[in-house]
Amino acid sequence: MPQASGSYHHGDLRSACVRAALELLEEDGSAALSLRAVARRAGVSPTAPYRHYSDRDALLSAVAAEGYRELAGTLAAAHPSPATADELAAVAVAYVRFALEHPALFRVMFAEPCDPLSEERLSATAAISEYVRTIVRTAFPGADPDALSTTVWALVHGLAFLHLDGKLDASSPEVVADQVRNAVHGLFSASAALRQR
Repeated sequence: MPQASGSYHHGDLRSACVRAALELLEEDGSAALSLRAVARRAGVSPTAPYRHYSDRDALLSAVAAEGYRELAGTLAAAHPSPATADELAAVAVAYVRFALEHPALFRVMFAEPCDPLSEERLSATAAISEYVRTIVRTAFPGADPDALSTTVWALVHGLAFLHLDGKLDASSPEVVADQVRNAVHGLFSASAALRQR
């Protein structure tokens, strides 16, 4: 099995393991991910990863945290502070596209058991949650930001998994983007209709 480019450098074992794990995820999914496989890929001894990760769940938490940081960057690049339906739709499309482009990483982030005490993972998750709350405060003034941020995240997250699992047409990026945009615009329309009552 090939080693990660630039493999392990003294003092950088932690990031070398995460990088190796990300490469393995892209190639084989999470089933093939083990501390031994990561050690082989990083070009270190089989016990070296245990210096930073007590078990597979701890490694998955570090990988998930990296995924959350990448996702946050992707969402901010789509629009740093969306306030309109079109801007929010652009962020939602970026979220679903991230899931479709990194399916194994996305499943590790949201479907695999992780270390619930991992500060790195909790901090990265909190950053995404706060980003969504900020969107809600801007796009839906007067709404309960906690309740509606859960709704918005659930909508977009559900769309991501429905596309990943083949329940919605993912035949082209354009088809996916249209479906996601329509769902976001539907949420805005429903919100406006409720406010008029």
